[in-house]
Amino acid sequence: MDAVTSSRTRPALVLLVDVVLVVVFAAIGRATHDGDVLGPAGSGLATTAWPFLVALGLGWLLSRAWRAPLAPVRTGLIVWVVTVVGGMVLRAVSGQGVAVAFVIVASITLAVFLVGWRAIARLASRRRRAV
Repeated sequence: MDAVTSSRTRPALVLLVDVVLVVVFAAIGRATHDGDVLGPAGSGLATTAWPFLVALGLGWLLSRAWRAPLAPVRTGLIVWVVTVVGGMVLRAVSGQGVAVAFVIVASITLAVFLVGWRAIARLASRRRRAV
């Protein structure tokens, strides 16, 4: 078992990184389309981010991410899929848009954010051990 999949990795820190990345995703979308990232009293960003944050939490539960929080495949892929699908479902039921173009962009961006950083961490861990 390597350092990336070790139970010694602090799951709370990894979850925090995921949360920050989902909020950054929502902020980028708001900045691109609304020009006002926060909206009135921050409610705009919260409105955009909450469906994905709730789905992220569900993804963590379904993948049991705390067991191998940095594993790109075992954890990252499940967290990503649940975050995208769950986030879109929650957006739809809350009256927010789910246009096809948005689903595509969200899927790609969240894949880079939720799987990509884990893959980079794995590569960095392997290089550190090789040195």
